[in-house]
Amino acid sequence: MMNTYTVLSLAIILNALANILMKVAMRTQVKTTGIIKMTTQFFTNPVLFLGIFSFALALVAYCYVLSRLNLSIAYPLMTSLGFLIVILASWLFLGEAITRIQMIGFAFIIAGVWMVAR
Repeated sequence: MMNTYTVLSLAIILNALANILMKVAMRTQVKTTGIIKMTTQFFTNPVLFLGIFSFALALVAYCYVLSRLNLSIAYPLMTSLGFLIVILASWLFLGEAITRIQMIGFAFIIAGVWMVAR
């Protein structure tokens, strides 16, 4: 039997990965105003499907966690740690800028996660 916090970590990583994959997928989309062409592009984008699949796996893992852990603990950890992973991955892999004020915000998030997880 897997530890609940291990499964929560997996859910957080899969959720963050899904967001990153969908951002990468949308970077490759050709800008179009036609709904049919846009829909066709979506359905033929394998990176987008990997993102959707990652969301589905994250959902299964998170539901498992919710069956064993208080929502008041699981949800803040899921959202805040996922937020940090996405921000760091966006900076490292997508070349997005991080401002000083965002870094200060990250410190507050980390402090909050520490307080919630105690």
